[in-house]
Amino acid sequence: MTTTGRKELQHPRFARQYLKVAAESDRRGGATHRDRLLAGLTGRVLEVGAGQGRNFGHYPDTVTEVVALEPEDTLRTMAEQAAASAPVRVTVVAGEAAELPGKTGEFDAAVASLVLCSVADVRRALTEIARVLRRGGELRFYEHVRSPNRWAGRLEDAITPLWSRAAGGCHPNRDTEAAIRAAGFTITDIDRFGFSPSAFLPKTLHIVGTAVRP
Repeated sequence: MTTTGRKELQHPRFARQYLKVAAESDRRGGATHRDRLLAGLTGRVLEVGAGQGRNFGHYPDTVTEVVALEPEDTLRTMAEQAAASAPVRVTVVAGEAAELPGKTGEFDAAVASLVLCSVADVRRALTEIARVLRRGGELRFYEHVRSPNRWAGRLEDAITPLWSRAAGGCHPNRDTEAAIRAAGFTITDIDRFGFSPSAFLPKTLHIVGTAVRP
């Protein structure tokens, strides 16, 4: 296994567990959410935080290339294996959301799938995504977000410090929709729904949608 990611972004114990959770999540409906996330994409796509490559099999053939960024070594190794059998061309690279590969306006679309909860600086990540997108380019997002329910939201706030340390930097109390809007994107489509990725986890609020770089 090639190890090129920064040390602080390596979570091998969590990554091994996440491989199992992500597979279970897809069986429970996550695969359908991925289909919705990627439907209609065209051209060159940058996927930020590709994990083990669970999205790769869901890209439509109208996509000419996917550049899949993953900083965690264990997950990236699995993504490289998944890329070999993907229906579209996928290039897996090491890197992080705060410093995206690519020139300004290079990509037609960007995909953030269950990743903006875990980046250290979500504002910087979204600024970088906006930079590499062409004008009018799309950001497709699929994320779990803070509950609007008063008590559920407070509970998510309370557990975030411990949860983040145990779950590879995941923040269950992120208001990612607000962060996308604050970064200057225009959200053109969004669906909010409760979803549990595992039988052992409660339903939390998830969003799937599209935002456009003005």
